[in-house]
Amino acid sequence: MILGLSKRWSLTGYFIASVITLPLVAILIQAMIPDESVFDHLLDTVLPTYISNTILLMFWVCLGAILIATPAAWLVAKCHFPGRAIFQWALLLPLAMPAYVVAYVYTDLLDYAGPIQSAMRGFFGWGSPQDYYFPEVRSLGGASMMLAFVLFPYIYLLARTAFMEQSSSLQHATRVMGCGPWQSFWRFSLPMARPALAVGVALVAMETAADFATVSYFAVPTLTTAVYDTWLGYGSLSAAAKLSAIMLLVVFTMIGFERFARRKQQLFQKQSGAEQCELYSLKGIKSLLATGYCTLLLLVSFLLPFIILFNYAWQYFDESWHVEFLAFSFNSFYIAAIVSVISVTLGILLMFISRVSPRKADLLPSRLSSTGYALPGTVLAIGILVPLTYLDFAVNDLYEYLGQQGPGLIFTGSVFVLIFAFCVRFSAIAIGSVENSYKRISPSLDMAAITMGLKPSLLLWRVHLPLLRKGIFAGMLLVFIECMKELPAALLLRPVGFENLATYVFQFVSDEQLEHGALAAIVIVLVGLVPLIYLNRSLEQQK
Repeated sequence: MILGLSKRWSLTGYFIASVITLPLVAILIQAMIPDESVFDHLLDTVLPTYISNTILLMFWVCLGAILIATPAAWLVAKCHFPGRAIFQWALLLPLAMPAYVVAYVYTDLLDYAGPIQSAMRGFFGWGSPQDYYFPEVRSLGGASMMLAFVLFPYIYLLARTAFMEQSSSLQHATRVMGCGPWQSFWRFSLPMARPALAVGVALVAMETAADFATVSYFAVPTLTTAVYDTWLGYGSLSAAAKLSAIMLLVVFTMIGFERFARRKQQLFQKQSGAEQCELYSLKGIKSLLATGYCTLLLLVSFLLPFIILFNYAWQYFDESWHVEFLAFSFNSFYIAAIVSVISVTLGILLMFISRVSPRKADLLPSRLSSTGYALPGTVLAIGILVPLTYLDFAVNDLYEYLGQQGPGLIFTGSVFVLIFAFCVRFSAIAIGSVENSYKRISPSLDMAAITMGLKPSLLLWRVHLPLLRKGIFAGMLLVFIECMKELPAALLLRPVGFENLATYVFQFVSDEQLEHGALAAIVIVLVGLVPLIYLNRSLEQQK
């Protein structure tokens, strides 16, 4: 710790935290404003449906994700079977696929007019829907299935890591006791991996609560769509803020659960090295079942939607490749690049202050700044617009007071609002990445630098930054891809006439014409593959 750290650093940390938490404060203040009975009307009519659908959606998505991710994680971590080396990283690929794109692809395949039901009617001679039963795709169950396919890698990644870090000596003990692979999984591996599974489930629940595009496309009313409809349909910002406050209560409950689970996970540490543990060698039918399960999971969650997207993009390439597409791509790339640089810079400053400051109060800014990721896009949009609108009016009133013409909506009417929103939402990712890298830097290096007379700024520049390179790069990559995929905030906050790839694709999805936006969707997916591959390589190097 650097006892001579000036208060200027502390003030910098608290200033950053206050800016990032401003939308949250604005939502809470706005929720206290009377809404002319709009919220009371919602409470008496549709709000119970919104809340129950949200809870049911979170439950079914979490249940589906954990049921499909846990077996795959254990097979890859503990067993040897054909294709294991490929599945180890390939099962992370669904994270790069936007959920609403997967929803469109499977709706097109499974709807009444789709190829599957058409083939069934032709083969069996059925003439109408009354002749047979087929599950409705555009439903709560369908939305749950689509989100589970896209979000299960959160649980898979954490569970795989937990299984790999389990002590090999304990596994050898289960073999001495005569436990086979199944008994070892059920009685040993699964109970020890519960904290990691709890963290993964909490992350999946938060992502589900924040989803807008998928539930909107499937016409499933949830709190996320309620915020959107109340704001734009009823025109009541305060009622939308009240709904946002309810969502925040749900989300922060999930965060508290995740923090508690992570605290318990510290009890289980890697001891003898997972790489020294002998894998269960699956043979015969067990080997075929393991390979078949992982193949089917990868096919359904990523390969099939990607192949269909690629086919659409190939067929409609001439129509899709135009000046507007290039402009939308540039919009996505340059905003994502700016946000990633700003977010990582803020993360470095906040984590540096919390590392070297002797004051416990200086740990608070980094924690407060991480709350932005908990704000769903629709909720974040309200929290951003409220203070920035007041700021725009204040600037124009000042110009008018000085007898000059005001500059107009310089904050809410420009890309500044998007950059600000993305920084608020995704700075937590950069903070987490930098924090993980800081944990690998020995405090003795700081002490040696202090002994040599380095000031805090020189310590950061000469010692910490070179050692944080990998964490900085990983944080920038992750923030970049999240900016590329973020839809609700971009949809609600974009300036007039502004489009990026996410809003461009969603317009075609809403119009049932994804084939015309497939090329843009392919770009989003391919960009998303880069940080996933880098993340997997980093995990492999840490074994």
